Amino acid sequence: MTSRYPYPDLNTLPEDIKARILETQDKAGFIPNVFLAFARRPAEWRAFFAYHDALMLPETFGRESGLTKGDREMIVTTTSAANNCLYCVVAHGAILRIYEKKPLVADQVAVNYLKAEISARQKAMLDFAMKVCQHSDQINDADFSALHAHGFSDEDAWDIAAITAFFGLSNRMASFSGMMPNPEFYLIGRVPKPAKASQ
Repeated sequence: MTSRYPYPDLNTLPEDIKARILETQDKAGFIPNVFLAFARRPAEWRAFFAYHDALMLPETFGRESGLTKGDREMIVTTTSAANNCLYCVVAHGAILRIYEKKPLVADQVAVNYLKAEISARQKAMLDFAMKVCQHSDQINDADFSALHAHGFSDEDAWDIAAITAFFGLSNRMASFSGMMPNPEFYLIGRVPKPAKASQ
């Protein structure tokens, strides 16, 4: 299956978008398909990635968060699996494996986070995220208390909910449009890089 919407030619994109995409290519070694898929509508691309960065890279905006980078990617992978989004599970699962330095964790949380080898703190975080994902209308004070018991603040709860909600949008856009994961994502973080030979 290929995307239902052809990706635009990189050289036809506005300079700010093209520059960000090339920067990402330099870091990753390839261009994640999501960057090109949204670029067909530049205003929406800018809005999407502005909110993405505010949630996933808060430190670059001078905002502290009680969530680690691994926590954030774990939320994305787990809730994206609940939303049956192939692209986001594969892409963010790869990033999760890197941040957590655990080659099995992404598969575990995507299939059944309750049986995954994660901390009690992370399980509480994912319990909250999954309730936001599936039953946000039923969130109550007890859900916040369960987070507080593991050291999460109300601001952290906002982060968990916002990441879950934002990627709910991303999941649906990726799924309806037929966005497929780049092949490179599948192997990232699964096998340790070979050690460099000593000189």
